[in-house]
Formats: sequence, C-alpha cells, structure tokens
Amino acid sequence: MTIKLLWDHLAQNPVLWLCLTLLAYQAGIWVYKKSGYLTILSPFVIAVTVLLLILFATGTTYETFFTGAQFVHFLLGPATVALAVPLFDQRRRLAKLWAPLLIGVTVGCIVGVSSTVLLGIVFDASVESIVSMAPKSVTTPIAMGVSEKMGGIPAFTAGIVVLTGITGALIATAVFKICRVKKDYIRGFSLGVAAHGMGTSRAFQISEKAGAFSGLAMGLAGIITAFIAPLIAPPLLALFQ
Repeated sequence: MTIKLLWDHLAQNPVLWLCLTLLAYQAGIWVYKKSGYLTILSPFVIAVTVLLLILFATGTTYETFFTGAQFVHFLLGPATVALAVPLFDQRRRLAKLWAPLLIGVTVGCIVGVSSTVLLGIVFDASVESIVSMAPKSVTTPIAMGVSEKMGGIPAFTAGIVVLTGITGALIATAVFKICRVKKDYIRGFSLGVAAHGMGTSRAFQISEKAGAFSGLAMGLAGIITAFIAPLIAPPLLALFQ
C-alpha cells in the first residue's frame, strides 16, 4: 500500500514521465545499435513499447503521462524544421524536379486517404474510427489536428500514425526490390509520402539524398493532406453510408 501511494504521488510529477521517456529512447538506441540497426528494433519502436508496458503495468492514463511527454512532443516542430538543412543541400535537383514531385505527392495523399476510408467502409468500421485513420500517412501533429477537425479521436490517430510509420519503414526494402526502385531520391520520396517521420528516418539510412527527399515529401504530404482529407473523407463516407 505504501509503495502504491508513493507511486501515485510520483506519477503526478511531469518530470518523472519526461525522464522515463528520455531513458526509454536511450535504451532504444542501445538496442538498435546492438541489433545491427534492424528497423524493427529502431529506438522509436523500443521506446514506445517500453513506455506502453510501464503505463499498462501502473495503470497510468495517457493524460497523466503526457504532462511530462509534452516537452518532447513540443520538439517535433523544431525537428521537422531542421529537415530543411539536407533539403538545402539538394536544392538544385529539387528545382529541376518540382513538377513531378508535386504531382507525385498529391496523388500519393489522395490515394492514401481514399484507400483508408474505403477499407474502413469495407470492414464496417465506425465513422469516428475511419476519419481518425484517414490522415495516417502524415506526421503526428498534423494527423492529430486533421483528425480532430473531422470529428475523429486524436489519440487513436496518433497510434495509427505510429503503426503506419513502423510498417512502412519495415517493408520498404522489400517493396523497392520487388518494384526495382534503385534511385535514392525516389526511394526517399516514397518513404516520406507513405511513412512520414519513421520513413524519413529509414531514408537517411539509405543516403543523405534519400533523407532529404523524404523530408520534403513528408512536409508536402502534411500540408496537402490537411487540405484534401476533409474534402475526400466526408463525401466518400456519405456516398457509401
């Protein structure tokens, strides 16, 4: 009983969850290096798994955890902006390819949102669940905002976004081999459109060029999805309801 009371008191301290988040990620880096850089054991995956186990074991709510984790969440913005550095290094190539890149990311976003909505309808998911999953392929802050505006559940969206990123990063190599995609900038751009931050992390493992194009794709996909998701999802739902 004394231990439980002590934990209940400590759990209300945001510093505890901030420290646990940082320690879990540090442990993830160690595991990732020891594994020989296996994508399935990336620091992000390990950190999320460890933190989920702690939350379930202690019966801690997400809201309590986020009081400390919000400080890390805030850094998503600066981290995204920092992707401009490798983009600047590839500015000449980007200037030549702006038209096909813009068309590609727009088509990718439309397909991503439409396919998610249609699959949700096929499997008889609730409207709330479908609109929560619709922006799954963009970075977490944007996806949560889009989901909330459409009447979805932001926390559920965040989980789906993480799952999408992990899946995309894991299957990317196999998909590229099957489709015989060999150019780094195409690989990177595809990862950015389909798997946001996790895909970009995987792209940087391919090359700096792939990472730069992935960062660009992730940013463009977030902006475009924020506009097209509310335009595509509700009409599709209305059509098949």
